[in-house]
Amino acid sequence: MFTDIGALELVTLVVLAVLVFGPDKLPKVIQDVSRFIRKIREFSDSAKSDIRSELGPEFKDFEFEDLNPKTFLRKQLENNEDLKDLRSTFDLKKEMNEVADAVHGRETLPAVNGSAGTGATANGSPAGTPDLLKKQDRPAAAERPPYDSDAT
Repeated sequence: MFTDIGALELVTLVVLAVLVFGPDKLPKVIQDVSRFIRKIREFSDSAKSDIRSELGPEFKDFEFEDLNPKTFLRKQLENNEDLKDLRSTFDLKKEMNEVADAVHGRETLPAVNGSAGTGATANGSPAGTPDLLKKQDRPAAAERPPYDSDAT
């Protein structure tokens, strides 16, 4: 709860507490605050146990921390085996290099997974399909590119 309070801030709070409440009343105030926090925790724990008992046995593993969307997503992503398999097969650096090569018009090496023997081109597309990543030759100055009235 107070993980972002530094040492200087803590000393400042102690000095302010001594100035506001005085050294003679400060122990009583600390006891009252700690008692209040303890009662709030007891109330929270009893409310949680009441909710768990009302939900029934199928929600015995229910944690209230899972209601936080960030915690819920992290837990679901860690438990999903398909995502672990996908994460292990995906190489972001390789994919980025392939995209950069395609943008710059360089040929990429055949894939390691054996697609070279299946009649695939250098970019992994099947033979006979046009290579959309390859730079196309510019038409001669006298030639005009085809005009598509539906596209405009």
